[in-house]
Amino acid sequence: MTSAPEIVRNALESSTTQREQREGRVDTGRLARFFGALVALVLGVVAVAYVADVRLVAIAPLYMFTPAVAAAATVFTTDVSAREVGVRVGRLRWHGLAAVSVLVLVGAALALSIAAPGIALDPDANPTPGIPLPAGPLGVVALVALTLGLGATVNAVFAFGEEFGWRGYLLWELAPLGFWRASAVVGVCWGLWHAPIVLDGYNYPSFPLVGVVAMTAATVAFAPLYTYVVVRARSVLAAAVFHGVFNAAAGSLLVYTESSDPVRAELVASPVGLAGIVAFGLATALVAARGVPALTRRSLGAVED
Repeated sequence: MTSAPEIVRNALESSTTQREQREGRVDTGRLARFFGALVALVLGVVAVAYVADVRLVAIAPLYMFTPAVAAAATVFTTDVSAREVGVRVGRLRWHGLAAVSVLVLVGAALALSIAAPGIALDPDANPTPGIPLPAGPLGVVALVALTLGLGATVNAVFAFGEEFGWRGYLLWELAPLGFWRASAVVGVCWGLWHAPIVLDGYNYPSFPLVGVVAMTAATVAFAPLYTYVVVRARSVLAAAVFHGVFNAAAGSLLVYTESSDPVRAELVASPVGLAGIVAFGLATALVAARGVPALTRRSLGAVED
């Protein structure tokens, strides 16, 4: 006859084994549910644009929330919790580091842009139309403060519409693949998801078809740093802040560079062009040299240290 302590011990061991097995594999059923919901939502938004006779770019904010809705549909209809996939405060210092590091990356992209032939710096550009800024160093400080403020608040809310899908559920699901492979797969999915709005003229209006490839190359280059931020912060909210500040700062890069050549203007001197890809690539190389953290489902917020 099995004693009560043995029954409890066996139950705990069974529970531990099941959890380890669950954390060690990708659930294709959940993935199918996520991508099925995502494709349906994307087609729905495209249909709305078509029926309303408006450009898809005009309703891009609606489009941005499709990954989050697909992730929510997956999480709330399976045995995965929102907290498990990183919807939690996490380590606040990494939220701050994420926001500041984006400014450095966009600054590096700006430097790379104006170093390229045929691209000039426009010192008289106004990055905040309708909002007067002081002249000189004080104006730079004001611009940085405004970028951080809007990026980490309003922009981050919209960025969460993407990040709950990409660096929330999908990164968690693909965590058994490891840091680099999971980042690459998420990066490809993230880039291809942009295809409908890129084909409608988003970011690369002169090169819509090439733009899909360029956007995917950019998102693959960006993905490892996003993964790094999420793992260190133990929160997908850090990715939303990172993404939000990037979007806010990226406008300055576009404003301060000028070129009469659309190839240089859209495919080089762009936050999602060659300049941005190289800047993020160099930063990723530095992170890789120092060693990347282990990507596991536990490291994404399921269990506290």
